[in-house]
Amino acid sequence: MPKTKLAASEKESVLVPETMKSAYLQRPLEVSVEEERVPNVTGKEVLVKLMAVGVCGSDIHYFAHGRIGKRYVQYPHVQGHECAGIVVSIGEKVTKFKVGDRVAVEPGVACMNCEWCKEGRYNLCPDVQFLSTPPVKGAFVQYLRHPEDFLFPIPDSLSYEHATLAEPLSVSIHAVKRGGLTPGSTVAITGMGPVGLMTVIAAKAFGAKEIIVSDIEPLRLETARKFGATKIFNAANEDLNAAIEEITSGLGVDMIIETSGNAKVLQSSIESAKRGGSVVVIGFPAIEEVPLNITLMLQKEIDLFSVYRYTNTYPLAISLLDTIGSKIKPIITDKYPLEDIQEAMNQAHTNRSGSLKVMVYPNHLQD
Repeated sequence: MPKTKLAASEKESVLVPETMKSAYLQRPLEVSVEEERVPNVTGKEVLVKLMAVGVCGSDIHYFAHGRIGKRYVQYPHVQGHECAGIVVSIGEKVTKFKVGDRVAVEPGVACMNCEWCKEGRYNLCPDVQFLSTPPVKGAFVQYLRHPEDFLFPIPDSLSYEHATLAEPLSVSIHAVKRGGLTPGSTVAITGMGPVGLMTVIAAKAFGAKEIIVSDIEPLRLETARKFGATKIFNAANEDLNAAIEEITSGLGVDMIIETSGNAKVLQSSIESAKRGGSVVVIGFPAIEEVPLNITLMLQKEIDLFSVYRYTNTYPLAISLLDTIGSKIKPIITDKYPLEDIQEAMNQAHTNRSGSLKVMVYPNHLQD
C-alpha cells in the first residue's frame, strides 16, 4: 500500500496509507472487502485508525433484512458503529486531540443547532449523521474521519475492544437515567443480548439492590450473573412474572427494562411493574404496533419510557468500563480480522446460543 506523510501538527506527523480496506454490504447476507482512498481531514475533523469494531444487533438487522423500520439500506453500504482506535491525523482547527491519542468514537453526529440539540437531547436531532444508519456509511473500515466533538479519550488501561462497548453501555446508561433508577431499587431486565448485559452493569452502577434478568440462552444468563445479576431466569421454562411476584412479595419491581424486542414480553412487563413503577423500552419489536394494557397502566400509574440511543453518556461509560477492567471480557466471544467480515457477520447472525459480542479488527487482530 503506498503511503503519504500527512501533517498532524507542527511537531508531529504520521505515515498513513493512501488507500484502505472497507467492508461493503453488497446485498442481504453478502459482504465484500474493497479498496478505497483514505479520507483527508480538515477543520475540526480527526482521522482515526480503527483498532476494533463491535457488531451490533442493528448491524445484523441491516445485514439480513436490508432495513429497520422505514430505514432501508442503499447498496453497497458500510456497516459498523461501535468503534475505537488511535488518532493518526488532525485538521487544522482541532484542539482536543493530537496524533497518538487513543479514542472511543461516539457514532451519532448531531447538528447542534436544532431545538432538540439545544435542549440537550441531541439523540433526537432530525439531521443526525449516525455511522452505519443508511445512508451514512459506517465503521467497518481501516480509517474513519470523524468530528473531534464526538471523540472521547480512553485510558491506556482500557483496551480498544473494551472501549467499543462504550456505545451499547451508553444506551443502557441512558435507559436507567430515563427511568429514574435510584439506589436500592429492584430492577428486572428482559433480554440478555449485549445491550441487556450492559444494562445489568448500568443498573448495578446506579445502585440497584436487586437485578432480576431473563433470557432463553444459558450462556447469556450466566454472563449476566458474572456482571452482577442477582437472580436469573430462563424464559423458555420459567415464568418471569410469577418469579417477580414471589421475589417482591407481590409488589412488583420498581423498574422493568425491556431489551429483547419481544412484543409479548413487553406486554407482560406491565404486570411485573409495581404500582407507581416504570417500564423502560429499549428493544425494537419486530412489529411496529404492540397492544398494551392501558387500563392496567392507569390503575397502577405506571410510567412508560422509550429509549433512543443516548446523550452525554460516553465519559461515564468509559469510566465504568475502565473500573470493571478484565471482568468485562466474557462478553467478547468471537474475534475476526476485517478480511473475514463475511464470516464475522454470519457468526453474529446465526450463533445466538454461542456468541455474545462479535468483534472485528480492521487493522490487526488483537490477542
